[in-house]
Order: sequence, then structure tokens, then C-alpha cells
Amino acid sequence: MFERLGEIEQRYDEIGNKLADPSVWEDPKEYQHLAKAHSDLADIVNKYREYKRIHQQKLDTEDLLKSPIEEELRELAQSELDELKEREKQVEQELRIMLIPKDPNDEKNVFIEIRAGTGGEEAALFAGELLRMYMRYAERKHWKTELISANETGIGGFKEAILAVEGRGAYSNLKYESGVHRVQRVPETESGGRIHTSAATVAVLPEAEEVEVEINPDDLEIDTYRSSSAGGQNVQKNETAIRIVHKPTGIVVTCQDERSQLQNKEKAMRMLRAHLLERMTREQQEQISEARRSMVGSGDRSEKIRTYNFPQGRVTDHRIGFTLYRLDSFLDGDIQEMIDQLIAADHAARLKGDEESD
Repeated sequence: MFERLGEIEQRYDEIGNKLADPSVWEDPKEYQHLAKAHSDLADIVNKYREYKRIHQQKLDTEDLLKSPIEEELRELAQSELDELKEREKQVEQELRIMLIPKDPNDEKNVFIEIRAGTGGEEAALFAGELLRMYMRYAERKHWKTELISANETGIGGFKEAILAVEGRGAYSNLKYESGVHRVQRVPETESGGRIHTSAATVAVLPEAEEVEVEINPDDLEIDTYRSSSAGGQNVQKNETAIRIVHKPTGIVVTCQDERSQLQNKEKAMRMLRAHLLERMTREQQEQISEARRSMVGSGDRSEKIRTYNFPQGRVTDHRIGFTLYRLDSFLDGDIQEMIDQLIAADHAARLKGDEESD
């Protein structure tokens, strides 16, 4: 590990020297490329230099304790040594985490697809609550949201909803939400007061740039139809809704929320690119050995990941066995503590995989 860190520090210094060369300033594109590379390495280099300072202080203190000194000074030195050892261990762990290869999608915007599962109308109501939860979470993070598509039920639920979330680190935080979310409660429509179990599925897809996913127009089957989303006196008389079928994969996306066919097509293409990127990423991950695959980062939509239990006021994530007893605030978007626990568990699993493969 420290050999890798030494190489990173050397690379950081080399780039810094290049940035100081006036000839590089004449090429704005090259300068921008070097500046970004230098910035990307800054955090880990600074952390490594902090580690080296602490390590040297530890060695100096150990040398001091080997020499003949007064008892009072010895006690102070021993106390300082204990603190330095603890801090050294902590910084070393932070460095190990920083060396974990980053998910290239972590900084991307996302689409969150929420679909009602088993449970009928109650499942649709729960899907609506999940949609609101993610919108409130995005609001807390100062991210921008846009409801791309929604298929509402009569009493406020959603059979399906697709939410676009735009903000730095959206995917790195939300990627752990993919899977089956289960709710246990007495439905409002249930007169007998029995607890029912319903479910909704969540899929979090990183938004793909056009250059990342190449789509052959000949592979697309595009249909238009009359939108049904406006309702009432505003029912669309023109065929503005769009359905796109990607023939090689069978992926189907639809969009009907905009009043222009062009806008609906643009949104549908954004969703199609996201689906294709996810498919490519999943195929790549399946080639990774089981030892290196994270237990919480699989994104399997068929996996039951979390239970929201209303009688007990708790929410439990089954992948890491973590429970919070504040269901109301959680559904109001206060989900960062859970996400932080999932990130920590993911890091621990990946570190273990790295150690086993070494």
C-alpha cells in the first residue's frame, strides 16, 4: 500500500512541476487536464503526508522513551505515544479507503424508478411515499429533481414513477437504494386493523452521457400515442406521448408528461441511455470475482433490502442489519444516516476483498 502511495505522491509532484512551467500555460486544454489530475490526487497525497508526519512523531517519541528522562516527562511522552499510535491507525484506515477504486458513475445524476409491487393499492400508496422520501432527501442535499414520468392511482398512490435527480454525488449516495422495499402496517382501507405487508421496487440508474452509450438509430422502434396524463379539459388530441423499444435488448421506455412530442422523445432517450449504461455496468460487474463484489453494492432489484415497520416505528436495512427507530423522519427524507452506514459497510466489504485477493 505504501509503495502505491509513494508513486501517487511522486506523480502529484511531477504534475505540480508541469503546472509551474510557463510553456504549459500556452495550451489551455493541456493545462486544464493537468490541473484536474493534480486536484484529483490532492486529498490522498495530503492524507499520506499527514500519515508520514504522525509516523515520524511516533518514532521520535519512542526514541525519547528509550532515553533516561524524568518520570513526569516519561508519563507525558507515553500518553502522547498512545495518542499517536491511535491516530496513525485511523489515518492508515482512511488511506486504505481512499485507495479503493472509485465507481466511475459516482458523480453522475440519476434516474430513480419506483414501481408498486405486491399489495395492490397499499403498494401504490407506499410507492408514492418512497417518491416523496427521495424528493425530500434531494431537497435536503440541495439537489434538483424532475418528475419524468408518473402513473398515478385514484387515491394518491403511484403504480410507477420515474424521478430525475441532478446534483454532485447523487449516484454515490443513492445507488444503494436499488432493490425491494417492504412496508408493514395497517392499511387505511383495512377495517379489521390487521397488519399487511406490501412492497415496492426501486431502481437507481446513473444518467449516461451520449458519448458513453452508442445507440444505433436502426435499433430503435419509436411509436407515438395520445397522452393520457393531462386529463380533464386538457386531454391531448395530438399524439405527443413516446414509446421507444431498443430492439437488441428489448428495453422499453415511455414518456408522456410533456406537451410536445420532441420533449417527450428527449426524456425517453435519456432514460434509454441510463438503462443501457446500467446493463453494461452490470455485465462488467458479473465478470468480477465474488470475493471482490460488495455485499451492499449489487443493486439487485429482486433483493429485499429494507423493511419499513409502522407499528414499531422502525426501518431496518437487511443487508447490513442496521435499524433506525425514527420512521417518520426517515420517510420525510432524513435518510443520510442509513446511507452512511451502507457506504461504510461497502468500504469494509471491498477492503476485505482486496486483502483476500492480495
